[in-house]
Amino acid sequence: MQSKLINHPQNTLLEISSADSMELTCNNSLEQQTTFVFEVSFNGRMDMYSDVDTVAEYLNAHEGWFCRCAQPMKVTPLSDNGYVLTVGKYGSFGYEVEPKIAVVLNPPLDRVYRMHTIPIPDYDSPGYEVNYNAVMKLQELAVDPSQIAARKLLSKQTIPDLITQVTWELDLKVGVEFPQFIARLSSGLIQGTGDRLLAQIVRQVSPRLTYKVQQDFHSLHNLPLPSKSSRQLHKVSKPKHYAA
Repeated sequence: MQSKLINHPQNTLLEISSADSMELTCNNSLEQQTTFVFEVSFNGRMDMYSDVDTVAEYLNAHEGWFCRCAQPMKVTPLSDNGYVLTVGKYGSFGYEVEPKIAVVLNPPLDRVYRMHTIPIPDYDSPGYEVNYNAVMKLQELAVDPSQIAARKLLSKQTIPDLITQVTWELDLKVGVEFPQFIARLSSGLIQGTGDRLLAQIVRQVSPRLTYKVQQDFHSLHNLPLPSKSSRQLHKVSKPKHYAA
């Protein structure tokens, strides 16, 4: 996974407000700075009530669904397959940071989609560097006839005998520069606070996007919306890397 660290204005930093805080604030300092890299990984899935070719055709036309479903995030198209995302406002003590990233959705290869961050033209992020990588796969599955019959008894909706399961893995890294007086704190404290904040952001953004994509696809194809259990998100534990 690519990781490009900080090369930004030297007077900007993020500050941990307390040991239990999930928020980061930004102040100015002329002190020497230390870079910490925060990272989280997740995997997830969603079910689509259609064959794999229909789902692939929908996902390939991302210029439509991506902009519709990413809201309330601000989305601006960038080249043929890229988008600039303004994720939302995060902060405390009266100062708010509004992270902005650019991502590209590569054309699929054997029903495998890859998405990653790219530089934003003429933009210098204020004291942070985001690196995002995701892989999404499609698999067509036959539904057990007994499950179809059981669901029909519990719902008036018609359940198809074929579904497409969309699974994904994502890795998110954020490099942040801290001044020495913050870096003197426990590395575990700093690392844990940043990692928890990233996990919180993913848990807010990913389920909302998943639900909207499911809703958009099934509405366009006049299909019943799968139940909540068809959407899953799990945090994946990986070794932590601490600043020296």
